[in-house]
Amino acid sequence: WVAIPHLYHFSFKFVYDRLSVPFAALSFVLGGTIGAFASRYMHRERGFNRFFVLYSLFILGMEMTALAGTIETLFTGWELVGLSSALLVAFFQERPAPARNGLWVWVVYRVSDAALVLAAVVMHHLRGEGDFDRLLGAGPWPDEVSLMTAKQALIVGSLLLIAVAGKSALVPFSGWLPRAMEGPTPSSAVFYGALSVHLGAFLLLRVSPLLDKSATLCTGVVVLGLMTAFFAYLAGSVQTDIKSALSFASLSQVGFIVAEIGLGFRYVALVHLLGHASLRTLQFIRAPSLLQDYRTIEDAIGRRLPRAETIWDRMAKGRDLTWLYRLALERGYLDRALIQYAVSPFLQALRWCDTLERRWTDLLTGKASRESDEVKVHFGTSDEFS
Repeated sequence: WVAIPHLYHFSFKFVYDRLSVPFAALSFVLGGTIGAFASRYMHRERGFNRFFVLYSLFILGMEMTALAGTIETLFTGWELVGLSSALLVAFFQERPAPARNGLWVWVVYRVSDAALVLAAVVMHHLRGEGDFDRLLGAGPWPDEVSLMTAKQALIVGSLLLIAVAGKSALVPFSGWLPRAMEGPTPSSAVFYGALSVHLGAFLLLRVSPLLDKSATLCTGVVVLGLMTAFFAYLAGSVQTDIKSALSFASLSQVGFIVAEIGLGFRYVALVHLLGHASLRTLQFIRAPSLLQDYRTIEDAIGRRLPRAETIWDRMAKGRDLTWLYRLALERGYLDRALIQYAVSPFLQALRWCDTLERRWTDLLTGKASRESDEVKVHFGTSDEFS
């Protein structure tokens, strides 16, 4: 696209290797499966055509990301996935909750995308290009040897890890995952059970040679993955609806996949990713009919089916675990922590800038300026999404 001799060049390139081909094939197979399911599941929904337009953008973004040979190509597909995901979360736009949750997902994606852009800028500053084969070394995946130093790998890898955490709902960004269940079941299945939630793990696999250069980065990846798996297990065990329970079950496995990548088990992580995505797709599209089957069985036997013993039943024997149960029910207070320690200071800084601007305007014009229009967005508390 752009070439500045001896400084920068931006190229649009696809690669076909041991990593990209399986993930691209998985995206096509699961995308086609969900598309066939959605054509019947949503045939009477308003916005049927809108769903499939956004769904097509999502599949295009997944294929571009899977086959990307440069950071610019990957970012293009990454953005298409994020945009279509947020719009499909807000698909039922006549209700306030989907629109609010879609906005929340979009904001988290903005943080993730900003980290990915910064990583691309640093890569160009260090190497003058965003080509993965020049950055990560030539050779078949995952045997490349990165040309970066340990310090450079740590800087770029840390930025990419933030991008991965936002896209795959790793801690501390895990709070958006249950909110995304506001979208239609087919999009929930393919996004947050099968493909989109694994996109961060795929990016880690793509840049895995960077991990070999920095033991600190590998440790951070493993710790983040295990923390996410533990959090998702606790939060998923107290969910009262099947889609949220499945989403947290999916997140728990994504956490283990990320930990496997940090430990160096690249092929194990790839096989785990492919198998887990296929399993969750089946579970998500089976969920609506499963609930109907349960009702039919309970009507036939005249009582509710017996409840299986949970982890809380086993742990609570002789102990008061109210605090732990509440922590899981409130999903670790992650949303509240982000609002209080990230969103609120950012908004206060913007309000301060607005006040300073109006003071200068008043001074230069000699009269009071109009008050700025302030749009107050209410994201809600975790109780509203239980």
